[in-house]
Amino acid sequence: MQYKKINNLLGWLCFVIASITYILTLEPSVSFWDCGEFISCAYRLQVAHQPGYPVFAMIGKVLSLLSFGDNTKVPFFTNMGSALASGATIMFLFWTITAFAKKLMVEKRDEAIDGYKLYVIMGAGLVGALAFTYTDTFWFSAVETIVFALSSLCTAIVFWAILKWDEHADEPGADKWIVFIAYVIGLSIGIHLLNLLTIPAIAMVYYFRRAKNITVGNSILTFLAGVVILGLVQYGIRGYTIKFAAYFDLFFVNSLGMGFGTGAFFFILMIIVALVLGILYSIRKKKPVLNLALLCVAFIYFGYGSFAYIPIRATANTNLNNSHPDNAFTLYGYLNRIQYGEVPLLTGPMYDSQVTDQKQGSIIYRKGKTKYENAGRKTDYVYDHTTALPRMYSTDPNDVQFYKQWLRIPEGQAPTMGDNLKWMFSWQMYQMYWRYFFWNFVGRYNDADGQTSTEGIDGNWTTGLFDGGKHLPKSVTAATTYTPLYALPLIIGLIGLFFHVNRRSKDALIVGLLFFFTGLAIVLYVNQASVQPRERDYSYVGSFYAFAIWIGLGVIAIAEFGRKYIDAKMAAIGSTVIGLLVCPVLLAAKEWKDHDRSTKMTPHDMAYNYLISCPPNAILFTYGDNDTYSLWYDQEVEGIRPDVRIVNLSLFTGDWYIRQMQKKMNSSEPLPITMPFDKYKEGVRDVIYFNDQKLPGYQDIKEVFDFITSDDKATQVQYQSGDYGNYLPTKNLKVTVNPDEVIANGVIKADQKDKLATAMEWKYTSNYVTKENLAMFDILAHNHWKRPICFTTTIGNENLIGLQPYLYKEGFTYHLIPFKPDTALHDQLSKTNTDVMYDNVMNKFKFGKFKTAKYLDHESTSMFYPVMVTTFLDLAQNLVQEGKNDKALKVVQKYDAELPDIYPYVDVAGRKLYLTQLAYQLHDVVLGNKLAGNIDNYLTDQLDYNAYLLSQDVNSINGRDVQIGMQVLNGLVQFTKDNHQTALATKFENQLKGYESKFRAVLGGGQ
Repeated sequence: MQYKKINNLLGWLCFVIASITYILTLEPSVSFWDCGEFISCAYRLQVAHQPGYPVFAMIGKVLSLLSFGDNTKVPFFTNMGSALASGATIMFLFWTITAFAKKLMVEKRDEAIDGYKLYVIMGAGLVGALAFTYTDTFWFSAVETIVFALSSLCTAIVFWAILKWDEHADEPGADKWIVFIAYVIGLSIGIHLLNLLTIPAIAMVYYFRRAKNITVGNSILTFLAGVVILGLVQYGIRGYTIKFAAYFDLFFVNSLGMGFGTGAFFFILMIIVALVLGILYSIRKKKPVLNLALLCVAFIYFGYGSFAYIPIRATANTNLNNSHPDNAFTLYGYLNRIQYGEVPLLTGPMYDSQVTDQKQGSIIYRKGKTKYENAGRKTDYVYDHTTALPRMYSTDPNDVQFYKQWLRIPEGQAPTMGDNLKWMFSWQMYQMYWRYFFWNFVGRYNDADGQTSTEGIDGNWTTGLFDGGKHLPKSVTAATTYTPLYALPLIIGLIGLFFHVNRRSKDALIVGLLFFFTGLAIVLYVNQASVQPRERDYSYVGSFYAFAIWIGLGVIAIAEFGRKYIDAKMAAIGSTVIGLLVCPVLLAAKEWKDHDRSTKMTPHDMAYNYLISCPPNAILFTYGDNDTYSLWYDQEVEGIRPDVRIVNLSLFTGDWYIRQMQKKMNSSEPLPITMPFDKYKEGVRDVIYFNDQKLPGYQDIKEVFDFITSDDKATQVQYQSGDYGNYLPTKNLKVTVNPDEVIANGVIKADQKDKLATAMEWKYTSNYVTKENLAMFDILAHNHWKRPICFTTTIGNENLIGLQPYLYKEGFTYHLIPFKPDTALHDQLSKTNTDVMYDNVMNKFKFGKFKTAKYLDHESTSMFYPVMVTTFLDLAQNLVQEGKNDKALKVVQKYDAELPDIYPYVDVAGRKLYLTQLAYQLHDVVLGNKLAGNIDNYLTDQLDYNAYLLSQDVNSINGRDVQIGMQVLNGLVQFTKDNHQTALATKFENQLKGYESKFRAVLGGGQ
């Protein structure tokens, strides 16, 4: 009784400590990446990206109600949901560790536990659970609205529940724990699929507890059975249930003439009837194993039933409605993430494989008006050679170049199976898994992206033990993201691992399976092609959870060793104190500063700046996650600028998304897209290739659009297959400009009329037109300047389709304005519509607490901070060009007042150099000297570090950074000289000469 009471109380204590930690460091508003979408979908019960998160959305909706109508507080409460879920995960981890620890310390299940054993078991639980509380990856997800916090809780619950079953397996009704596990697994599918990876470990717990004769052979068979069950849940229940429902629906709709959904409903009814009859049969015939299996299947379906949310809300035509999965076929594709393409696993091509043939695959069905329609067939490619376990399969030129660079494969040399495996072990496993593991238990230099190098500082792990002799730059050691852990959590965990294997190898195997399947098994299954848009450590948090169990058990190992020399009770207390100091206390002390997001507002305010930069009723084209999802949040939850239509070009490739854009959304009227759905639906005009017809001059965009959307075969080309298709006859496009129309619609002021071109002429930059470009052509042809067309300044050049000469910055957006182009201008995207931009930046912008935030994440510093610097720089330079020096000075001073002095990379120092020049030019010498001094401090820090690297190994320095740094330092010399700042100029000149001498070997004799 005493053990149970203490165990429960300390578990809840862990929950309180962890929850308070996460609430204190909670991000107060929206975060970057998927969080903006998740909050928006939860708040308005909308449909998020594939494969859907219905349980997460519904829980988020309940949490959002705690804001009591203050929509600015919605993300705080949805973020708090993650904090509390993460706190509960720590609680269940504590009970999991004590369950394993108890099995290590007692021989009989009913043995009384007190004294030394009680101390050491509870100590193990506290150290392991609280250590995981403060690990880098888990903490990151615990303070934002993301699925991984709730997914971790599901993992923790099911693993704890199987240990509860193990403890009570001999008691009547114990199998209720297994049924409970099945239900949680079913529910977890509506949160994230990671929870399914616990199944092999659960199978082994069941086998070791129930088998009367445990053998190696039977253990292997049980493991394989666990993998099969995992596959049946993942592909059978989760996948093929919907697939079969889709084909039933196809028969009912197309053959029987019934309504959409009737066949799917009938199939689901069949499953229900079959399960009910099966369970009744198992009861009557007294077949307990069959009964348990069927009950588990039924309860998985109960949990999985949450996915009814997806087609229900899709049918409601919510604003955010990814893929519009309102029928079984679309829902099946949605669940299987077809939007993201297929990845080869066991066999497939290498990057140098050539397509020798292609075969027609299965029919692709789309929902028509009254029936399902044939949208074509999937294409299966035949290659000249394939390999087992293909890892380097991507043919994207950037990926191929990275493969060759990483493995140092000479140009023209074919990759071998050895190269394939080396890539798997060195990049996929080490760089994209073990590096993350070491972040959490060894230490980390910084939060910069480190996917492309094992040797550099950025994104790499460090113990910190030998960093003192590395002459690291202050930009690393003085930063909040420098978190050396001296490898102490790793050492304690390894001690626990070896102790566990030695004392209870079967239990160690169970934890090992959890560790493997939630870690390296994901690496093998996901088979990442190459460099990812972001670091992916959050995917492996279940593996780090498993290792935390061994950290806890390491306390027992230390105590067992210590009691050989001191009193057992003192050994238990001593090992617990040591464990607490070298794990949770150390982790909390090091990690707190780079996880305290309580003062950060960057995502919210950057999204606000995008929206506020748009003229009324604008069409705003975005592309990436971080220039879209936060905008969705600002607009969908807080109602900021509901008149702006946000168009994500990466989604604009889908017919469903174009169709949504033809409808009213919030206060935004439908886009001027004139195409009927039949013109662009799936399988129709998926791609239109360029076929140069040598047309003279520039062709009107409307005529070109009408030509490429014509169904007249006279306007099409016939392929070898006999099919006809449209083609793009020219890349030279134009929009004739009616000045009165442009002025009447408020695109420009009347006094700017003389700047207008007679026609906006540009060259399309691609060799084909995909659906998003087709829709853009439609908008350009039929908008008639009624709605402003804008692009986010962070969008890629390839998405601007050649319109750069007519794009003018007005803040965080480029506004399409048909001014006469300045062809002599080197950087077409540095142009500004200065009066509008000045008002936006100086009077309307918010700056995300950039200067006062305790911590700024990687996206804030590396993506948006340089954008902010460039925004101020372009505006100030253009104001000077227009003779508005007073305004330009205010802009430079505003920059200094609002932004901190940080340097995510050396190029930012170059941009700040020109701000320094402007400060001097505008006669603010004090500010100029301040900016020059700041830049110099950064440059000398970096150049000194590279000089040290050069003394160790000439190949280890970053030559580009050195060259840019020297160029910027030379610029400081010139600008301070020109502005009679003699002391500074002398200082900078002496530094420059010193570095020229140090880097003579790599600079070729100097600057």
